[in-house]
Amino acid sequence: MESLVERLGHRADTKLVIISADRIGTTHSSTAGGYQALRNGSATTGTVVMPAAWARHAAEFYRGEDLGVHLTLNSELDCFRWGPITNAPSLLDGDGGFPRTLQDLWDHADLDEVRRESRAQIERAVLWGFDVTHLTTHMGAMQQRPEFFDVLLDLAVEFDLPLRLEGSDAERNAGFPFRSLATAQGVVFPDHFKLVRGNAREHVVEQFSNLHPGVTELSLCPALDEPEIHAIDPAASGRVDDLVLALSSELSAMLKESGAIPVGYQALRSAQRRARHRI
Repeated sequence: MESLVERLGHRADTKLVIISADRIGTTHSSTAGGYQALRNGSATTGTVVMPAAWARHAAEFYRGEDLGVHLTLNSELDCFRWGPITNAPSLLDGDGGFPRTLQDLWDHADLDEVRRESRAQIERAVLWGFDVTHLTTHMGAMQQRPEFFDVLLDLAVEFDLPLRLEGSDAERNAGFPFRSLATAQGVVFPDHFKLVRGNAREHVVEQFSNLHPGVTELSLCPALDEPEIHAIDPAASGRVDDLVLALSSELSAMLKESGAIPVGYQALRSAQRRARHRI
């Protein structure tokens, strides 16, 4: 059976790297920072949060970049909220936004409303002009519970899009084989990915020091150093550093020294669709 890198036209021992600029559309800082990372830095893909306040602005300034939809069912920030575009009652907390925590979401969400909301986010992205290349899930919410993952996988099949999925450690912690389930449906995902909460720079440096053959995805959340992001996000300093890293010669040098080839999700989408439709 061909490996993913072979399906992408490379030898089996090739190292490919996806560098993602996540959370475009959440704030002006993250939207402008994400596009800077894609246009002037080392980012090869990004994700858009469609229910967030700056998503329409992100669409206005979209220039065909490799962007996926960051399916969002949580709104974790205390002072900056977003909620379902379908106004789904079970996806609202007492503040009128998405639940702040994963457990609150999992305990109260109606799965039919989860499905409608997730589909609406993808459809809005298409309507607003994004050429959607893949799907991700905010805070891993739809990856870590089988009933939520069923919705995510169904949408990946319906829209014929790759998924960002974590590795085997996360699969064991979730307690069900989400990677095998995706493979069985012909859905493509990177070989190596870990959701990092904390120091992204440290994780990127660590990964580049020990890259494995296959497709490795590294996630950054770049943002401009503006008052807005510092006012609402306790992790603002890290977001600003993510942009510094994405634009830096340091990251370019790590990429070059590793011998890895940068790639985006558009290539994975093409490989998936060729296999699923035999084209």
